Amino acid sequence: MQERFTGCLLGLALGDAIGAKREGGWAARTLWLFLGLTRPGVLRWTDDTQMALGLVRSLAEHGEVEPDALARRWAEQATWSRGYGRGALATLKQIRRGVPWQEASVSVFEDGSYGNGAAMRVAPLGLFISDPEMRAEAARATARITHAHPLGVEGAVLMAEAAHLAGSRGVSTSRLRGVCRERPFLDRLARVDELLESEPTPRQIRRELGNGIRAQESATSAVYAYLRFREQPFPVLMDFVLELGGDTDTIGAMAGALYGAEHGEGALPADQLVSLEAADELRQAALALAEVSGTFRASPGGEG
Repeated sequence: MQERFTGCLLGLALGDAIGAKREGGWAARTLWLFLGLTRPGVLRWTDDTQMALGLVRSLAEHGEVEPDALARRWAEQATWSRGYGRGALATLKQIRRGVPWQEASVSVFEDGSYGNGAAMRVAPLGLFISDPEMRAEAARATARITHAHPLGVEGAVLMAEAAHLAGSRGVSTSRLRGVCRERPFLDRLARVDELLESEPTPRQIRRELGNGIRAQESATSAVYAYLRFREQPFPVLMDFVLELGGDTDTIGAMAGALYGAEHGEGALPADQLVSLEAADELRQAALALAEVSGTFRASPGGEG
């Protein structure tokens, strides 16, 4: 159990840090190269890992999803130098100024964001909660703080379920479709099944599933990459993610979290973990969450 928790969070952070160097165009890569090394050789992670770490600590502290406390924690940590998206950063800044998260989450986009920010950070929750209905509702509660659009929420539900199933080595697209409600996710997950029967190129995956910041694109592409390369070494999975292009840090974070949840920390490359920023801090946070796993209580504030 501990290996799965540490593997999930460290796999998320490692995929995030590896993907961050290749995310976006040349301008974004140059900026991250300037910002991205705390010291030579360190793999620095982005907002994906920072928010996942905040979620892990909040769950360990409260034993539940406590949206108000989680919103404050995320807002206090948010800084542009971690690569936060424009909309997410604007939302979190409002929360930091005292605007209720229920208002802030629909202030930048009227219907809420349908980006992948809720999906990228939620995988550890999937290991923490065993009850499927509670797991889905808890994922929705974490998503609505910053990504209130139904597609943004669905991305979180999908990734929480995928992480839970990965932890028991039971992931299948049919089981994942069972927790989804939105047609863009259902259609792409059905296509994942077909794509797994062959070995399509990254270019084909970009065309069929997508590699952008929309939750239905990057979350399903991450699921595909994990399922295709789950029995191969972690670097093989990451090489595919990098070739896929687009939002590589977030696709890497999600695919890496699923890989780590299934195989545990021991399957992650030791030489890269040594270089990963704050690896011991991430490990200890994951272990603290593992210690209280199974104690989840449904939060009355989950619906917002």
